[in-house]
Amino acid sequence: MKRLAIVVALVLLPQAARASGYGVFCANGKIEIDGRSPEQMKSQRGACQFARFPFRMDAESFTKKNFGRVGATCSCK
Repeated sequence: MKRLAIVVALVLLPQAARASGYGVFCANGKIEIDGRSPEQMKSQRGACQFARFPFRMDAESFTKKNFGRVGATCSCK
């Protein structure tokens, strides 16, 4: 169910929102919200991105709905 929500969010987001805004990432096994690009997070933190939003509030809502909270455990596998 979580994966379906992630795929739907990525498909529905406008292209501009993917290039800027806030990403929901899995970094070091924990959910994080960060303004860095997916490429930066991957190279600097080894993170994978689940979704991207133009506003932090939207990223926080997505995180709460799909993972429970920032800091919840996750995996990039």
